[in-house]
Amino acid sequence: MATAKIAITIEEQLLNQLDSLVKRHIFPNRSKAIQEAVRDKLGSLGKNRLARECAHLDPKFEQALADEGLTTEREEWPEY
Repeated sequence: MATAKIAITIEEQLLNQLDSLVKRHIFPNRSKAIQEAVRDKLGSLGKNRLARECAHLDPKFEQALADEGLTTEREEWPEY
């Protein structure tokens, strides 16, 4: 995957924690640690958005939609 170089400003305490992780070989370097942190955060935000969207669904309507047509289709299913 292509990468891009950027400059960021970070709190000194966070940088110290980041450097500690690199020093303990948890991450090979600062860039990899920051990439993983951003990837995790973006993934988390995506999951939260999905949960918010799902909360707007009407369970009864969704069940009825899922069940729609199953009674007629069931008769057409092969016997196993």
